[in-house]
Amino acid sequence: MPDLLLELFCEEIPARMQAGAAESLRKLVTDALVERGLVYEGAKAFVTPRRLALAVHGLPAQQPDTHEERKGPRVGAPQGAIDGFLKAAGLTSIEQASIESDPKKGEFYVARLHKHGRPTPDVVAEIVPAVIRAFPWPKSMRWGKGSTSPNALRWVRPLQSILCTFGPETEEPEIVAFEIDGLRSGDTTRGHRFLSEGTIRVRRLEDWMAKLEAAFVVVDRERRKDIILNDAKDLALAQGLELVEDAGLLDEISGLVEWPVVLMGSFDPAFLDVPDEVVRATIRANQKCFVLKDPATGRLANKFVLVSNLAASDGGAAIIAGNERVIRARLSDAKFFWETDKKTNASVSLEDRLAKFGNVTFHEKLGSQLERIRRIAALAKTLAPLVGADPELAEQAALYAKSDLRTEVVGEFPEVQGLMGRYYARLEGLPEEIAAAAEEHYKPQGPTDRVPTAPVSVAVALADKLDTLTGFWAIDEKPTGSKDPYALRRAALGVVRIILENGLRIGLQDALWETRNIQLQKAADARSAELESEFLTQHELAREHLRELDALDEQASNGMSFLEFIFTVKSRDQLPVVEKDKLDRYINTLMDRWWHVENQASWLLAKDALAFFADRLKVHLREAGARHDLVDAVFALPGQDDLLLVVKRVEALGRFLATEDGKNLLAGTKRAANILRIEEKKDGVAYEGGVDVVLLHEPEERALSQAIAALGPQIEQALAREDFEAAMALIAQLRAPVDAFFEKVTVNADDPALRVNRLRLLADIRAATRSIADFERIEG
Repeated sequence: MPDLLLELFCEEIPARMQAGAAESLRKLVTDALVERGLVYEGAKAFVTPRRLALAVHGLPAQQPDTHEERKGPRVGAPQGAIDGFLKAAGLTSIEQASIESDPKKGEFYVARLHKHGRPTPDVVAEIVPAVIRAFPWPKSMRWGKGSTSPNALRWVRPLQSILCTFGPETEEPEIVAFEIDGLRSGDTTRGHRFLSEGTIRVRRLEDWMAKLEAAFVVVDRERRKDIILNDAKDLALAQGLELVEDAGLLDEISGLVEWPVVLMGSFDPAFLDVPDEVVRATIRANQKCFVLKDPATGRLANKFVLVSNLAASDGGAAIIAGNERVIRARLSDAKFFWETDKKTNASVSLEDRLAKFGNVTFHEKLGSQLERIRRIAALAKTLAPLVGADPELAEQAALYAKSDLRTEVVGEFPEVQGLMGRYYARLEGLPEEIAAAAEEHYKPQGPTDRVPTAPVSVAVALADKLDTLTGFWAIDEKPTGSKDPYALRRAALGVVRIILENGLRIGLQDALWETRNIQLQKAADARSAELESEFLTQHELAREHLRELDALDEQASNGMSFLEFIFTVKSRDQLPVVEKDKLDRYINTLMDRWWHVENQASWLLAKDALAFFADRLKVHLREAGARHDLVDAVFALPGQDDLLLVVKRVEALGRFLATEDGKNLLAGTKRAANILRIEEKKDGVAYEGGVDVVLLHEPEERALSQAIAALGPQIEQALAREDFEAAMALIAQLRAPVDAFFEKVTVNADDPALRVNRLRLLADIRAATRSIADFERIEG
């Protein structure tokens, strides 16, 4: 079957956009082909810095023919209806339509339409220009003489040629002819910018790949990555060193070169006095080079690996020398920053360093970084006993944790924040727990990042993330859809993972409330000062406050009204003691009311944020293979904010529902719940149990009532022991009496008293299962 080859040749595509562009091209073209009835066998996209390409294998030569029947108006219908039918069906005369008969509708016209499929090249010539014009580049540009027109073609960089061929392997492929903004498709491409000259005529995929390789272009991105990685390892091995692998850097470099040539350079060993991570960050960020390490010491070596885009006549000597010159300058800067920080930290106290954060705004509604650091420290001290950490050490670690953010090294290389905090803490002789917390409190920064395990680090990490989440929740800056500018989903997932992977027993709703309470305590002083200022300087606000306190007409000691009197002074110090006490009393009353309102809002906030954590827990457990509906069912129970217990309950519930007893009991419970929901809506009452044993006439309903009465206390005891397996085993014993009840007993009996009693018995089933989970939320 024929194959399609498409290449879009342009100026250099930014490396960060290449992988997404290749996938977009594959999806857009193949979806359009399938939508038009052209099913293919396989498709692969290619991307280099200067070309975006797609090969589609096993396409038919033309679209399949289509047959369609279109019903028209009845025979004898008005001429207007017939004319509309003819136009819609593409017929020129009503004689071209058939007449069919229906016993109910009578005779009516039917158009039987047969459309021949179009040749595939014609369809492709329609698809590709549309894809090019609508291509979803993150950023694009117009160029040339026509660029002044808003309808001009936009592409990531100027598009120079389009190759598009179609045909079977056994024949000469044809050019799929189309034109877009004066650029005509053809069957030629170009090789490497510097190592190849002129155009290259190609036929199909294999020919295209072979000829481009001969023209110094490796078109397969994965193959370029393999070449770079293997050659870099070989060079390192020859020097007795190991390559420090970097998947992100490898991805980026493979998008910068079409003909990768791997070379090795070196730098002055004196620069190895700088921490390895800073050396690596410098070389990576400035020159896109890999670093090497000495396997004997585990430290970096004074060598680096660079990747050139050409094979130079001097073996790359000039290229290496140029990179060494730039790296020397950048490492000199890094060494200067490192030495400066060491001197500064040795002479400046922690309090002085913290003071620098007072002028740094964390968020306009959440205060400065200094205020945030003090909140985190207070919360870390509160959480410390729950995670087995020393409260004083946790508080000190939290105060220190972000001090490296104002250092020269982190200012230049933000990616080493936290890590440099560990180095500086060790240089200052601080306890290792504080040094570790400085680095680890940011973790985990993603689903695969490790979580902190040292108790002090755990306390600070939890405090940092809970303060962020609660603060942004309080100012209504929650994630919406795909937007999460403050990375709150990542913070919540970090809290979930820290708790679960460390086996921590923390009531999350209480922790959220305590976090907000600390934030409010820090805000209360500011609010109290604000109220005093309003009393002393803002007449209308003072009047409103006194009206709220029913003290508008209260007199001051000199006979004037209190309101008028306080405006005769310019500061609190000028108030007599009596008036000062009175002002304090008013402010304290207003603050009590402020606290009441804020505390009410805090509980609502904690409840809302807990639901957000439940969603993150579902994501985490789903990736581990658990069912999200079981998480919903457990979280629906009151007081379920201990994530470790929630997970244990979910796991036990999942195992139980996988058994035959579990499946049948779920079906019976949902049946009971459905009946109750219908009957409660009909009756306008909620049935809560309280079965009258005298009205239990049938042996099956008596057996069910007795089973629930006997098992209920045992289930409660098992849950109190947190023995969820035992609780599931006990609830499983309800399966047989529930099945027998529904098989033999009619719930909606004619006798109203019997009906109500049986509905109450169903409510007992619901209540018994809800001690485990809300079975109504479970799918199946």
